[in-house]
Amino acid sequence: MLKGLFTRGDGKPARGRMRYNVRQRLALVGGTLALCSVALVGRAFDVQVLDSEFYLRQGDARALREIPIATSRGMITDRNGEPLAVSTPVESVWANPIELLKHPDRLPELAEALGVPLEELSRRLSQRADKEFMYLQRRISPGQARRILAHDIPGVFSQREFRRFYPQGEALAHVLGFTNIDDRGQEGLELAFDEWLRGKPGAKRVIRDGEGRFIGNVDLIRAAEPGRDLTLTIDRRIQYLAFRELRKALQEHKASAGSAVVLDVDTGEVLAMANLPSYNPNDLRGQGMDARRNRAVTDVVEPGSTMKPITVAAALASGQVRPDTIVDTNPGYMRNGRYTINDFRNYGVLTVAGVIAKSSNVGSAKLALNLPDDYFYDFVHGFGYGEKPGSGFPGEASGLLAPPSRWSGTDKAALSYGYSLSATPLQIATAYAALANGGKLRAPTFVKGQSNEAEQVVDAGIASAVLRMMQTVTETGGTATGAAILGYHVAGKTGTARKFSGRGGYSDKYIALFAGVVPVENPRFAMVVVVDEPDASKGHGYGGGAVAAPVFKNVMDGALRLMDVPPDDIETWLAAQAEAQEKRLKANGGKRDDAMPVLPPAPIATGPQLPDPVMAGGAP
Repeated sequence: MLKGLFTRGDGKPARGRMRYNVRQRLALVGGTLALCSVALVGRAFDVQVLDSEFYLRQGDARALREIPIATSRGMITDRNGEPLAVSTPVESVWANPIELLKHPDRLPELAEALGVPLEELSRRLSQRADKEFMYLQRRISPGQARRILAHDIPGVFSQREFRRFYPQGEALAHVLGFTNIDDRGQEGLELAFDEWLRGKPGAKRVIRDGEGRFIGNVDLIRAAEPGRDLTLTIDRRIQYLAFRELRKALQEHKASAGSAVVLDVDTGEVLAMANLPSYNPNDLRGQGMDARRNRAVTDVVEPGSTMKPITVAAALASGQVRPDTIVDTNPGYMRNGRYTINDFRNYGVLTVAGVIAKSSNVGSAKLALNLPDDYFYDFVHGFGYGEKPGSGFPGEASGLLAPPSRWSGTDKAALSYGYSLSATPLQIATAYAALANGGKLRAPTFVKGQSNEAEQVVDAGIASAVLRMMQTVTETGGTATGAAILGYHVAGKTGTARKFSGRGGYSDKYIALFAGVVPVENPRFAMVVVVDEPDASKGHGYGGGAVAAPVFKNVMDGALRLMDVPPDDIETWLAAQAEAQEKRLKANGGKRDDAMPVLPPAPIATGPQLPDPVMAGGAP
């Protein structure tokens, strides 16, 4: 059967060699190649026509990337448009660990450019070796990012972000708060209005090459929407005054902490709110949580004698007393259950107005004890004590005002002069603003243009009468002459409260307070100053009149001039100018300088005649 398959050159069969057909062999090879070509064409047709969408998606998954477009956070400004919080563009350097680890020889160079140890960089990369994204450095300057990218290390890129900057630093830190590394509000108004301020990031589709580098933009998926601006009621000038004077007081009296709040009487707008200790919101490293607390809103204190004007207003509103009603405070103390209520000294017989002027605990207690329990509680509660002020600030405290059903036998009398209840500095300021605003209580606000409804909590005539009584506190013979402002009538009240020890009694540490309103004739500002633990050692004043009242005076003196508030005590101002003129004449040897103005004598003011006094309460 095999004969003829193998032959030699002479036609004879060759031993061990088979004959083959070249044409058949070529036909076989050609047919195989044709089938392969048909298969390739068919596969190409399937890939490019029949099933193209799948492979397009696969290609896009490898080459197309959707990346976010950072957007700037809205600016926060003060009431005059001055920037308080702004967002500045920064860069964040990131890496694709999968790509970067393919070039381990470049890691030392990258570590040096980043300024981090090689071991730390290698450890971080190894932990995310199967990921395509990790941050190397966040929120650095564009120049720093360019220097890192200049090394042209595969798998290393940068992206635009924004960083918050606070021009006022620690002076306004507690009001504004701060944002985290992702530009989200964490404290203060940054947190309260985070959704309003942060805007909406955009997104775009880009193409990257085989080494992960972005080589072109494809399309815009979603445009970035910048955050909306926020205009506050804060006046940065008054804020700086409050912060500066509060810090000066803490240093002078070696106090541990303090707060100051300034409100616009008519609108309830917060013009300033300062706290110490403070922190730098631009650099939070090493800053303790205690320093970040907005004490004016979150910390409660017993208001002490700043409560007495509210007690007097309650007594007047009840109809039981008048401003000239006699209150016998002899012998300067009275029993209150197992406790004794003491005055600084025996003031003897006082009028109701004198109870405020002399800050008599005994007189205040007698006025309160004559009032029905429910009436007195409702009146105090009506001024906002025992409930949140409603400013919307995060962490706002409501303080403590127990209802009569929970009073002990001593609570009512203690409540009359500022113990057995607690309030924040903002609550006290809101109550005093109500007295100054004709008895209308209005919730405070931090947003300019926001108007909260006012509630009439006491008759306007009674509120005005109490202001007149408080005016005596800052005049000669009062307890807070350090709060007097030349050219303006000032109404105020000091407070010196002992701190609760936490062991069922009071310690030997104090809180000094002053709450006031200016000017009395047409009230514009209400301010509260609280200084925690002033030095009570020998030779150091620790009362509200010595510690807190001068802060009020210095801040309000500047604020009245900044806001161009006309004086309401021209007579005193003219008298002071005349005295200064007389001193200059004496210094000039009695010769008048032609440039020296000649001032008319100050007119003598006469007050209205009061009716015959009536009696309220007897000796204890």
